[in-house]
Amino acid sequence: MMIDVIPSLLHKLARLNWGIFFLLLLISALGWGLLISAAGGDIHPWASKQILRFGVGVVIMFSIALIDLRWWLHFSYFFYGLSFALLCGVEFLGFIGKGAERWIDLYVIQLQPSELMKIALVMALARYFHSQSFPIRFHKLFFPLLLIIIPMILVLRQPDLGTALILVMVGGTLFFLAGVSMWIFGAALIGIGASIPILWSFLHDYQKDRIFMFFDPSKDSQGAGYHITQSKIALGSGGLWGKGYMQGTQASLNFLPEKQTDFIFTLLCEEWGFMGGAFLLSLYAFLMFLCFRIILTTQNDFGRFVAAGMTVSFFFYIFINVAMVMGLVPVVGIPLPLVSYGGTAMLTLLMGFGFLLNVGLHRNLKIPKFSIGVF
Repeated sequence: MMIDVIPSLLHKLARLNWGIFFLLLLISALGWGLLISAAGGDIHPWASKQILRFGVGVVIMFSIALIDLRWWLHFSYFFYGLSFALLCGVEFLGFIGKGAERWIDLYVIQLQPSELMKIALVMALARYFHSQSFPIRFHKLFFPLLLIIIPMILVLRQPDLGTALILVMVGGTLFFLAGVSMWIFGAALIGIGASIPILWSFLHDYQKDRIFMFFDPSKDSQGAGYHITQSKIALGSGGLWGKGYMQGTQASLNFLPEKQTDFIFTLLCEEWGFMGGAFLLSLYAFLMFLCFRIILTTQNDFGRFVAAGMTVSFFFYIFINVAMVMGLVPVVGIPLPLVSYGGTAMLTLLMGFGFLLNVGLHRNLKIPKFSIGVF
C-alpha cells in the first residue's frame, strides 16, 4: 500500500502551484533580513525563531494542500468548533501580553486563537454557502451571521479591534460573493452607522486615543501619537532609495516602536526607501494575482469560497498594516503578513495558503451541493 501512496503524493506535489510557494519564501526571506536589521545585525532573538516557524508552517501548509478537498469540506464545522472552543478558553486560561489577553500558553507555543478563527470562519462559511441554492433567502442568513458575530464579540473582549474588523470584512466579502442582496448590505451599513455611539462607549481609552491621534497625531506626539509620528518620520527619511541596510537611524536608535512587528514596513522604507516598499508590495500583488487565478478557475463552490476568503484575508492584512503605518487608518495592531515577527500569525497564514494550494490542486473537482441543513 505504501508503494501506491508515494507515487500519488509525488504526483500531487508536482501539480501544486509552486509559484505561490517561491513567492512566500522570497517574502519571508525579506522579512528575516529585516528582523536581523531590527536586532542590530543579530539573527537572535527574532529572525532565528521566525525561520524555524516558517519551516514548521511549510510542513503544515503542504500537509493541508495534499489532503482531499472533500475531507476539509466535511470537517469544516469541526475546525470552527475547535477554534471557537480555544477562543472561549482565552476567557479562562489566557494570559496578558502587551495589555491584551489574547494568548493561551501551550508550552510548545503561545497560541493566539483569534488567528485560527480567521481560517476557521472562512472554512465554515464556505461549507454553509456551498450547501445553499442561490439566491439565498433572508432567513437563511441568520446562521452564517452568528458564525461571524459571536467570535467577533469574544475577540473584541480581549481586546483586539484589528482582528475583529478582519473577521467582519472577510465574512462580509463571502456574503457578497454568495450573492446576498445589496439591500441587505445597505441595511447593515445603516445599522452600523446608527450604533456607532453605542459602540464608542465600549471602546477602551487607548482605542479612543488611537482614533483621536489618527485625525491629529501632533496633539500628543510624545504620548498616544508617538507611534504614528515616529513612523511617518522614518518613512519620510528613507526617501527614494533609503539609507541602506541597517543604517536607519529611527530604528537603530529605538525611536521607532514595535519595529519588529507592527511597524516593520516602516523599517523597510527607512532602509530601502520608496523603491524597497514598492518592491515588497509588488511581490504581494503578484502573489494575490496567482491566488485570484485559483479562484477564477475553480469549478466547485466550496473551493471557490475558501480560496476567496483566504485571499481577501491576506489582502486585508497587507492593506491595514501598510495604511496604518502611513497614518491612513488608526493604529490597530495588525502584523505585516510573512514579514512581521510572530508565531501564530505566521503559522495561520501558511495554513491559509495550504488551503489555497489545495483548492488549486482540486480546481477541476466537481462537488455536488448537498441538503444537510446547518450541519
